[in-house]
Amino acid sequence: MTNMKKRILLGVVILVILSVSGWYFLQKPAAQTPGQLTLYGNVDLRQVNLAFQVTGQIERMQVTEGTHVKPGQELACVDQTRYQAKLELAQANVAALQAHLDKLIAGNRPQEIAQAKNTYLATQSEAKQAYKTYERLKALLPKKLASQEDVDNAEAKAKALRHQEKATYEAWQVAILGARDEDIAQVRAQIAQAKAEVKLAEKNLTDTQLLSPIDGIVRDRVLEPGDLAQPQQTVMTLALNSPKWVRAYVSETALGQLKLGQPARVRTDSYPDKDYSGWIGYISPTAEFTPKTVQTEELRTQLVYQVRVFTCDPDSELRLGMPATVSLDLHTRPLKNPQCDAPSDHLADN
Repeated sequence: MTNMKKRILLGVVILVILSVSGWYFLQKPAAQTPGQLTLYGNVDLRQVNLAFQVTGQIERMQVTEGTHVKPGQELACVDQTRYQAKLELAQANVAALQAHLDKLIAGNRPQEIAQAKNTYLATQSEAKQAYKTYERLKALLPKKLASQEDVDNAEAKAKALRHQEKATYEAWQVAILGARDEDIAQVRAQIAQAKAEVKLAEKNLTDTQLLSPIDGIVRDRVLEPGDLAQPQQTVMTLALNSPKWVRAYVSETALGQLKLGQPARVRTDSYPDKDYSGWIGYISPTAEFTPKTVQTEELRTQLVYQVRVFTCDPDSELRLGMPATVSLDLHTRPLKNPQCDAPSDHLADN
């Protein structure tokens, strides 16, 4: 029985030793080939959160998750009834003000001027007749043939008709002159304001449609038809097809070997036999982690810097977060103005 326990104990010890040794070799960094540098990271890309600029109930959504969309393509729409009515109201206001301005500029019609003149002449005739009546009654007053009351009433009527005569004459002259420049300028200012309201109403009506600003893929649909959309509230998320890059990290000792534009090859576990061309497009100017106040030489080598290796993915095979391996030939010169569609003879920096 004792021998059996010893054998079991010996087996456990051997198993622990093998496990620790295996973990050590797996965690130990792979030796780098001279002139070559291998980095490990994950695919990253940019995303756009789309939202309506107006408030309204979502009426329809034309795309689902995974749909490829183009710039200007309609993705969703809210109810347009209220915004269409506001636009028509603003347009009607502009039309009414414009008609009023046209009337002011054209002036009064000849018939209106003639009517004002006739009103003045009639009032003038009545005023003359009233003054004559007042004069006759005033002459009869000393002879006791007219009362003082009759004379006072005749005088009051004559004065009233003289004031009315003056008012109708001025109205006749205004009809001849037409509108004042100040009145025309005021109406023109009102028209400019009304046209600005039309533009705003047109913009709000346009904004009831959610259009794709980019070439990308629908990643998430946050809201659905029937939901109330509000400004700054995300409706859906788009992932950009380009650019894509691998986010990796290098130690400070390897940082000096990297240069912007340096060519790279990218591989993923999903497509192990396929290489994606790329280049170093970004090297972080600061360490990923804040260094301690007191450092040893060994601690300084543990600081890491973020590197972005931009890559070409014409078939949209690379996904967000996908693990990737980046291979760099340190002897290759950096590319000049690297891009996916650049001709090969323009890439090398001679």
